[in-house]
Amino acid sequence: MPFTRLASLAPLCITLLLSLPAAATATPEPTPEPTYTPPPASTIQQALDYLNNTPLPDTSAWWPNIHRSLFLENLKANLLTPYRLYQGTNTNFCGYAALSWLPLHDDPLTYVRFLTTLYTDGHASWGAIPFNPSREIYRAAGTLRFKGILDIRPADQLWFLILADHFKSYLNLFFRHFHPGSENTFWAAVNYGKFNRIIHDMFGFHIQATGSDLLRPHIPDLFTYLTQCLQTGLTYVYVNNTYLHKKNHNKFRGRFPTHFIILDEIRRIPDQPDKVVIIYWDYGGRTLRQVSLRFLKKITFGITVCTKTATR
Repeated sequence: MPFTRLASLAPLCITLLLSLPAAATATPEPTPEPTYTPPPASTIQQALDYLNNTPLPDTSAWWPNIHRSLFLENLKANLLTPYRLYQGTNTNFCGYAALSWLPLHDDPLTYVRFLTTLYTDGHASWGAIPFNPSREIYRAAGTLRFKGILDIRPADQLWFLILADHFKSYLNLFFRHFHPGSENTFWAAVNYGKFNRIIHDMFGFHIQATGSDLLRPHIPDLFTYLTQCLQTGLTYVYVNNTYLHKKNHNKFRGRFPTHFIILDEIRRIPDQPDKVVIIYWDYGGRTLRQVSLRFLKKITFGITVCTKTATR
């Protein structure tokens, strides 16, 4: 989640946060043993069949800047290669890109039905949550430029924009409405509580969250804890990305979390007790890094484990 010139407002937002209840600051409890995981609600093939058999208009009256061919191409690419989903260069969409992993793997059919309904009708519901985009969002989707491959992925633009438009948090106190360039501001940012709330309320996953936007969780044995989390469910780590990645946009080197990654694997390095290898997903691909546990503790502000319940 890169920061821009509006990073100067961060101290104000942090002050406001301190006056609010913490999002998720519980002391971590022992992670339960892995239990039965229900199968995905739908399959990639079902989603592809739906796209191939559902006629869509060449142009949408609601989304004047989205072309049907690019829209369908984008959706199929997400279904077939979800690990390439990309938030865009220098945007604050990283939280939405990270949580998109869940519907693409657990219920891709609902994902494509939702977006194609939005394309044709201009509004849609995901479960009990209605989405009625603002006029500015209708006009913006398909127009974002200088964002890397996101420029030619209108379905991703639509998806990120409608999520940011619908879900709000304290970060939106002064950024309630979209205007050109808002994808680079706190309007599009996702704090820890908001991230967990979307996963629970929209996708129905059980959340085990430890951490906050300001204070690092107290986890004495981080390696063991993360190993247990990986055995339990999909594990997100909320990190200070300005230390994990050296990017052009990282001119502002803050001391608070900026990014969500999906941890795939963590393993110790023989004869180096403080060194671990981590494999994680972010920015449209997987990364392998060798880091010290001290460094990993320093950059970790939250750990979220997502599990699917049998009664969902």
